[in-house]
Amino acid sequence: MFELTGFQRDLLYVIAGAERPSGQEIKEMISKDVGEVNHGRLYPNLDALVEQGYVNKGQHDRRTNFYEMSEKGRESIVERRDWEDRHVGFLG
Repeated sequence: MFELTGFQRDLLYVIAGAERPSGQEIKEMISKDVGEVNHGRLYPNLDALVEQGYVNKGQHDRRTNFYEMSEKGRESIVERRDWEDRHVGFLG
């Protein structure tokens, strides 16, 4: 997961915490935390996560795609959390 940008990692966490969110739902959720995110930033980063195998993309209907964590994405979050705990576990 170290090859991802911070924004891409944030997108992974948002997707992991939702059930098959659409791109618009992801945009709304992440914008609450990081400020307004435009389509030109969101969708290329979602596409990169799909291309790298962290996220699966499907269709709700003809106009709306959904995103869900792949096995690689889930495993990467667990490994990242373990790595974070080793380095900052003393804070909690």
